[in-house]
Amino acid sequence: MNAHLLLFLFLFVTFTGINTLTISATPQSNSSTPLHDQLSTQQKKPDNETIYKASKQLCWGCIAESLEFLFRHNLVRAAKWELPLAWDFQLEQYARWWAGQRKADCKLEHSFPENDFKLGENIYWGSGSAWTPSDAVRAWADEEKYYSYGTNSCEDGQMCGHYTQIVWKSTRRIGCARVVCDDGDVFMTCNYDPVGNYVGERPY
Repeated sequence: MNAHLLLFLFLFVTFTGINTLTISATPQSNSSTPLHDQLSTQQKKPDNETIYKASKQLCWGCIAESLEFLFRHNLVRAAKWELPLAWDFQLEQYARWWAGQRKADCKLEHSFPENDFKLGENIYWGSGSAWTPSDAVRAWADEEKYYSYGTNSCEDGQMCGHYTQIVWKSTRRIGCARVVCDDGDVFMTCNYDPVGNYVGERPY
């Protein structure tokens, strides 16, 4: 069983209060098997559906795209044993505002001036209208191959800041938006709070 899936099952039970065990409402008092043994034999193996449900509990009222953003981020974080992110509607509103600003030109541009980030922010551009939240998160997460934990640095000429922001240990909330621009391309942006990528600090 994958360790990150076990972590997500634990977090799912701890933070959402949803019981993932199948338990009889009225246990038989004459059973010779201790209750804790009964419970341990009834645990379900965590899978993507479990992670999906855990993310959904952290994203009440989300539409499909928002939930997809959250689910994909939490999969990446689970692989590093980091706490799952919760959806934040104020961050989503900010992300939607910035996506709206980029709708006319689809320019791959951050909402903050360089070196003046108040929130963490990952942005994505894709040619054509078919790009999804999963595509954006996958592209950001793929930067892991350029990141060296030992030296806490990226390979020369490569980027890994999108990846490290996703898995940043102290980040707790996320809000994202996707827009099809006037030219038919796609712009996506995610904002994170608290902000990550502090110089000299490791992400996890």
